Amino acid sequence: MAELVVEVQKLPEAIISRITTDKVSLYEKNGIITLTPAFNKKPQFDHLIGIFSDGRISIDDFLKVKQNEKQLEL
Repeated sequence: MAELVVEVQKLPEAIISRITTDKVSLYEKNGIITLTPAFNKKPQFDHLIGIFSDGRISIDDFLKVKQNEKQLEL
């Protein structure tokens, strides 16, 4: 059987509660059906925060500081 992309909402509730994506790829081989996430519903950005992860300064405040530094250089 060829791979098929299915909307998660079409699946039974017992399966939906374990899936964190909007769609899954469904394929069958030798009587075994496999569901694989098609794309993330809740992207994880925690690893992208970098220097802001300690909570001492917000991104908006950081950008204001950088803008002020640029104005002082002129």
